[in-house]
Amino acid sequence: MKYFFVILITFFVISCNSNQPKPIKLNSENCEFCKMTIANGKFGAELITTKGRYYKFDDAACMLQYAKSNQVMVKMFFVNDYLKENELIPVEKSFFLKGGTISSPMRGNIATFSTSKEQKEFQAKLNAEAMTWEQVYNSY
Repeated sequence: MKYFFVILITFFVISCNSNQPKPIKLNSENCEFCKMTIANGKFGAELITTKGRYYKFDDAACMLQYAKSNQVMVKMFFVNDYLKENELIPVEKSFFLKGGTISSPMRGNIATFSTSKEQKEFQAKLNAEAMTWEQVYNSY
């Protein structure tokens, strides 16, 4: 019985410390920063705090402004893949474009891609500037 409780507690601790995003419920969840309904699956974003709390946003710009203005201890940042409807990917594995003809909900105008090939392909189409996560983060 003692081992059962140890296993149960271990499972609970592991499940509370997930590094996986929770899917954004489009048209029903609100952005934590601007309070608008998250409706566009190309631009949503999410962060997980070190305490395991999830915050969802309608734009990467909202996520970064929230993270910096509220001084939350961020464990992970996620952004939606521009080419896939409502699929969150970690920022460390993302490739960014900013500006040009990109038009996101709160005018952050950042599109995110899963591969550098996709980023390069859409850079000319969208007339946008290629950026790293560090550059995106420091732009807010």
